[in-house]
Amino acid sequence: MWEQFGQSAITSLGFFWKAGWAFILGYLISSMIQAFIPQGKLAKYIGKDNAKSIGLATLFGAISSSCSFAALAAGKSLFKKGAHFVATLAFLFSSTNLVIELGILIYIFLGWQFVVAEIIGGILLIMVVSILARITMPKKWVQAARDRTEDEHQEEFDWKKKIRTKKGWYQVGHEFVMNWQMVWKDITIGFTIAGIMATVVPESFWEGLFMAGTDGGFWVVLENALIAPLAAALTFIGSMGNIPISTILASSGVTFAGIMAFIYSDLIVPPIVMVNKKYYGWKLALYIAGIFYVSIVITAFLIHGGFAALGILPESGRQIMNESPFQVDYTFWFNIAFALIALFTLWLFRQFKQSGAHAGMMSMEGDSRFKTIITWICIAFLAVGTILHFVLKL
Repeated sequence: MWEQFGQSAITSLGFFWKAGWAFILGYLISSMIQAFIPQGKLAKYIGKDNAKSIGLATLFGAISSSCSFAALAAGKSLFKKGAHFVATLAFLFSSTNLVIELGILIYIFLGWQFVVAEIIGGILLIMVVSILARITMPKKWVQAARDRTEDEHQEEFDWKKKIRTKKGWYQVGHEFVMNWQMVWKDITIGFTIAGIMATVVPESFWEGLFMAGTDGGFWVVLENALIAPLAAALTFIGSMGNIPISTILASSGVTFAGIMAFIYSDLIVPPIVMVNKKYYGWKLALYIAGIFYVSIVITAFLIHGGFAALGILPESGRQIMNESPFQVDYTFWFNIAFALIALFTLWLFRQFKQSGAHAGMMSMEGDSRFKTIITWICIAFLAVGTILHFVLKL
C-alpha cells in the first residue's frame, strides 16, 4: 500500500513534468491573443445563426481562451452584446477544445491521431450542436437569459498600436497569471487523479465499465460514447486536467469513441453547469449541458467510424510512463527554457500591477470552496507521497 502511495505521487509528478512546457507555451500564446485582440468588436459579426457567424465564432474561440471559466465569461459578454445563442455555443466549445495548448498536450500524451480527431471532431461537434440548437432552441429561455445577463465594459483599442506599447505587454503578463489562476486547480486535481488511477485502479475496472476486451463492435462503441461524458462529468475537472486520465483509459482498452467523448466533455461538468446557471438560469444551463452531451455522443461515434473506415484508429494510448520521465532529454531542456519565459511573464504581471492598469478590469468567476479543498488535499498527497517514495527507496 505504501509503495503504491509513493508511486502514485511520482507518477503524477511525471505527468506534470511531461506537460509543463506545453502548458506555458499554450497559455503564453493565449495570453498574447487575449491582450491584443479586442473581443467587443466580434459580437456584431456573430449575431446570426448562419454558417458565417458560427464559423467566425469558432475561429475566434479557437484563438482566444482555453480556460473554461474564462471562456464562459467571454461567451456571456458576447451573448449580451448581441451574439446569437448558437454562435455563442460554438464559441464556448472552440475556446475550450480547439486551442493550441490542448492540442500540444494531447499530442504529448496520446499521439497525432487524437490531435487530428480533436480538430476534425471539434468542428463536426459544432456543426451538430448548431443543427440541434436550431431545431430545439427554447427562444423564450434564450430571451430571458439575455435580459438577465449583465453587460460588462470591455476596452476597445487598435491592436497594432497596443502591441508596440509597454502597457500592452504588461497586460500579457496579467492575462498569463489570470489564466493560470483559473486552471491550476483543475490541472492539479486531474494529474493527481491520473497518477492514482495509473497505479491503483486495476485495468479490470475500466474493462468492465467500458466493455473493453470485447470485439469493439457497434454496441461497444456506442456504450463508450454514452458513458464517457458521464465519467468525465464526475471528475469535476476540465479537458486540460482530463488528458492524462484519457491516457489511462486509452491504455486500458477503451475505444477511440470513448476517449474522444471523455475529452470533449469539459463543458458538461457540474462546476461549469453551475456557472451557466448563474449567467443564464437553471433551464438554459441544463439545456446547454444536454445539447452538448447529445452532440458529444453523436460526434464521438461518427469520428470513431470515420477513423475506422480510413484504417487509422490508434490501437492504444502512448505508454509514456513505462520509463522514468525525469531524464535529460528534450522535455528537460524545454521545461528549463519555458520556466525562464514564465518568470519573465511574472515580471510583466508585476509591472502591470504597479502601473495600476488592473483597476476596473473584468473579473472572472472563481472556483468553489469544495474544489479548493480538494486541490490542497492533492498537493498534500503529492508532497507526502514523494517523500515516502524516496524513503522507501533508501
